[in-house]
Amino acid sequence: MKVRQVISGLRFPEGPVALADGSVLVVEIAGGCLSRIAKGQKTVVTQTGGGPNGAALGPDGRCYICNNGGFTWRERNGSLLPGVTAADYAGGRIEAVDLTTGTCEVLYRTCGDIPLAGPNDIVFDRHGGFWFTDHGHTHRRTRDRGAVYYAQPDGTSIRQVIFPLDMPNGIGLSPDGKTLYVSETLTARLWAFDVAGPGSIGTDKRNILGGFGKLCFGLGGLHLFDSLAVDADGNIHVATIPVGISVIDPGGKLLEQIPMPDAFTTNLCFAGTDHKTVYVTLSSTGQLVAFDGSRRGLALHTGIDSPPATESATTRRH
Repeated sequence: MKVRQVISGLRFPEGPVALADGSVLVVEIAGGCLSRIAKGQKTVVTQTGGGPNGAALGPDGRCYICNNGGFTWRERNGSLLPGVTAADYAGGRIEAVDLTTGTCEVLYRTCGDIPLAGPNDIVFDRHGGFWFTDHGHTHRRTRDRGAVYYAQPDGTSIRQVIFPLDMPNGIGLSPDGKTLYVSETLTARLWAFDVAGPGSIGTDKRNILGGFGKLCFGLGGLHLFDSLAVDADGNIHVATIPVGISVIDPGGKLLEQIPMPDAFTTNLCFAGTDHKTVYVTLSSTGQLVAFDGSRRGLALHTGIDSPPATESATTRRH
């Protein structure tokens, strides 16, 4: 397998989203922006500020962003790495960006009286709503407990569905939409939840920790799980620090591990007409790379063709 570099010089990229015109959206967490990559060149779509993290296209054509609110940053041996909560952190939020104008709208900062701490990754379902993880933040002496939420893209409804989790990160749905997968960073565990309906999970049986998830897979050792993507056969591709990508079948069997040239491989998406092109963010070295995979990716629920991004960008907050 040959990994080819698409672009370098990004500021801790994540959340790759393949567009219909062949370009790719990425967030730059350390850069506080959403960027579009086309023909090896970068165009900033909008400056979100904070820490834009996961991203997904919604049914209205906008790009929905999980903004974690921002980290401190440190350089180590030529790599850029996140630290604790930024000094100017003002909470996490869910944003929606118009890809034509660059207008950025904040949809959610809270769920009722629960503030969003560090939204991380997002996936839309076939009903037009979206699931997202709240990873929380690591502070100097404490760490937040994480959760999974379900919300509507028009800003009218949000609910907390799963709590607590330990640093929930990646999130995805099985091809039939009946299983929700969530990866936990620090435990390197992949959980599976039965989807009972839009924004609800099965609660007929608790696990030993008191929650309703089924442990699909645990890697163990000194590994971290980041974001994930699901292929057409239902296998879960989890970005794995420091390995690369772990491919796990729905039954919990590790099928293979795909090495990547950056210990901090954080996110991936499928692209191309056959959904076999894989874009991967190598975050600490600021790269977006691609390779030709052997498995066909699952087409995500968007139902739209993406308009091109523009040079101009404005940001609206509320």
